Amino acid sequence: MTAKRRFQLVLIKPSHYDDDGYVIRWWRAMIPSNSLAAVYGIATDCAERQVLGPDVAIDIELIDETNTRIDVPTLLARFRSHSNFGLVALTGVQSNQYPRALDIARPFREAGIHVAMGGFHVSGCLSMLDGRAVDLDTCRDMGITMFAGEAENRFDTVLRDAAEGGLAPLYDFMKELPGIEGTPVPFLPKRYVTRTLGLSTSFDAGRGCPYQCSFCTIINVQGRKSRFRSADDVERLVRLNWAQGVHKFFITDDNFARNQEWEAIFDRLIELREKGGIPLGLMIQVDTLCHKIENFIVKAKRAGVTRVFIGLENVNPDNLTAAKKRQNKITEYRKMLLAWKAQGIITLAGYILGFPADTPDSIRRDIAIIRRELPLDVVEFFCLTPLPGSEDHQILWKKGVPMEPDLNAYDVEHVCTAHAKMSKAEWAAIYREAWSLYYTPEHMKTLLRRAAATGVPMGSLLKLLVSFATMVRLENVHPLQSGVLRLKHPSERRPGLPRERVWVFWPRFVWETLYKHVVLAGVIARLLVSRISIAFDPHARAYMDRALAPVGDDNDASLDLLTKTAGASAAIAHIRKVAELTSSSQLN
Repeated sequence: MTAKRRFQLVLIKPSHYDDDGYVIRWWRAMIPSNSLAAVYGIATDCAERQVLGPDVAIDIELIDETNTRIDVPTLLARFRSHSNFGLVALTGVQSNQYPRALDIARPFREAGIHVAMGGFHVSGCLSMLDGRAVDLDTCRDMGITMFAGEAENRFDTVLRDAAEGGLAPLYDFMKELPGIEGTPVPFLPKRYVTRTLGLSTSFDAGRGCPYQCSFCTIINVQGRKSRFRSADDVERLVRLNWAQGVHKFFITDDNFARNQEWEAIFDRLIELREKGGIPLGLMIQVDTLCHKIENFIVKAKRAGVTRVFIGLENVNPDNLTAAKKRQNKITEYRKMLLAWKAQGIITLAGYILGFPADTPDSIRRDIAIIRRELPLDVVEFFCLTPLPGSEDHQILWKKGVPMEPDLNAYDVEHVCTAHAKMSKAEWAAIYREAWSLYYTPEHMKTLLRRAAATGVPMGSLLKLLVSFATMVRLENVHPLQSGVLRLKHPSERRPGLPRERVWVFWPRFVWETLYKHVVLAGVIARLLVSRISIAFDPHARAYMDRALAPVGDDNDASLDLLTKTAGASAAIAHIRKVAELTSSSQLN
């Protein structure tokens, strides 16, 4: 039957503003949006099931603002041609993206078009605060529908209500987290995937995390109980993507090692890779104890894992305890990292600056220790941020402690609250300095030497080093927000800031772009020279330093990692005491 009406569904993943007030957008963005993929998969299923009736078709358009400019006039005209029959869904909105999401929504609401907003900001605030805090009333005042929770088995209702003109102000499903096994899988058509680096997409194999890190929002939005997709679900989404030539995936589980189905999923991926001929390339996120799970790392390699992100967070046990990150044992860091190195897998680690015991000097000391003693490839620095939806934020909010009022700054790159031992200026300065302390030309050459010695692909590592060594300095954005060729437009400046004259804006933009790419070319050239010299070194495989040295009691006991803080010394003393008691028990 030919549809008599066409419901316009526009799914938008907002970006956010840089320090100059311009939208952060790239020709090719680094990270694919899993929120967009998940909602698109659900929306496509709704369209196929004709949830609005057999005479209503659903036209779906995706816009990831990190790589695509939002053409508001064209979209408004499109809605007008369909009598505003449709919905703009702002998807996966984080706290730092909330101001930009409101600015995107404004012209659509003024035109009488339905707008809904979901994501971590709305869900986290409704989960942890009073339901009105952190600017949620702006949504209410603008008539934007808020969606808290997850869309599986719920999106039908939103679409029907929008089609009937009766959207509720709030859909709150935070107390009813759905199972995701057998639900529509995350998926993006290839024309959208091509706008990310490396032609990669993403999916979540599970949701929820059992740990209690106080700075984390995931445990309060997705819950602490593990929910997961089956191996059949994962195979289905892999085959859907492989049919369009996409075989690289970022598995976005906050901690894939705690997914109860990890082994079944890895086994299925191994089968698809080794027997099905699908050249899978995967990136996963894990905790620092994953190496203790039998066969986990070996199967990760066989399944196609080439990169692993580890929530290292800090090397000071006192800081880890303060953040309720008790599962991180610095005495296990080297064992864990060497286990990944043994499989030739690139390691990336998150490292948070601004814990209670941190000072500029202690941070400099700790980065030096990491460089010398931990076999890490890439370190990503973050500022400890009281994100709305986290326990840290809730505690400060209840106590009335001042926090940064501009949500755009809650991107874990800016200082958003006071610190007992550092001024805001000192904290911001050491954050920027941290990148230059780790990514020195000398240390990057060492990282390439370690890669050659352990079978890590130097070419892949070199690409990462270029981005992580330059983005903060050149673009003033975190590398995870980066991409290839920054794009700006004078019309995309944040409301309230002056619109620049085109004859000022464009010449400066062209000059800045040329300058940045000259600097990038220099960094790439130096790294390529290092790579070539290492590749032709007949002794490259035999390279050894303190970080790559096998773990041994005598060797590790003298490491600065385990002796330079009171917490580290206490951890070593505890391990020795346990060993003595165990030995005595066995003798008796």
